[in-house]
Amino acid sequence: MNIATKNISILNQNFTLTNQRALFWEKEKALIFSDLHIGKTAHFRKNGIALANHIMKNDLERLSILIEYFQPEKFIIVGDLLHAGNNSDVDEFCNWQQQYPDIKFCLVEGNHDRISKTLEKKLCLDSRSTSLEIDDIAFVHDYDRANPKFQITGHIHPGFVINSAVKKIKLPCFAQTSKQLLLPAFSEFTGLDTKNIPKKGMFFVFTDSDIYEV
Repeated sequence: MNIATKNISILNQNFTLTNQRALFWEKEKALIFSDLHIGKTAHFRKNGIALANHIMKNDLERLSILIEYFQPEKFIIVGDLLHAGNNSDVDEFCNWQQQYPDIKFCLVEGNHDRISKTLEKKLCLDSRSTSLEIDDIAFVHDYDRANPKFQITGHIHPGFVINSAVKKIKLPCFAQTSKQLLLPAFSEFTGLDTKNIPKKGMFFVFTDSDIYEV
């Protein structure tokens, strides 16, 4: 797996975008991502749709490689860690998580994160909240127009359409405006929304090998 990076500045802080669907905050030693949707494949299988569980395994393998690359001290998960409550995929995630006892897990809850007290304990979360604020930056799952602070968000699963001479190419992206950084979905088992992304700003699209501004 190739890790391509792009450095950006938010409120005079250094952040590193990656083509592996995550963001690294140098000052906080934090790996930031959104929309992992653990349990989505198991939920589909439970409902009679045959899906191989290698999809989640690939997501967790990318996370492990990012951990080795950045050596983070914490995760900030900007919503939708889970997809459909407790299932076999959650067990697999918890087993994977035990490899990293020194990393602090901070969850900003998303609309899919229906977590009981029992499940919260199982997930070994260090913090769980509907929003998180660090150094005048707010982490929320979906953009809150009433919050004047700069927001790092998820939820949309943003995509950007590039028109080539042959066809239209749809790629996942980060979207940055003066008020927001919208993160791509970390899980590759998600669709791309090209309509509800910010209308003005900078877009950083990526492939398996590179990341670049369009």
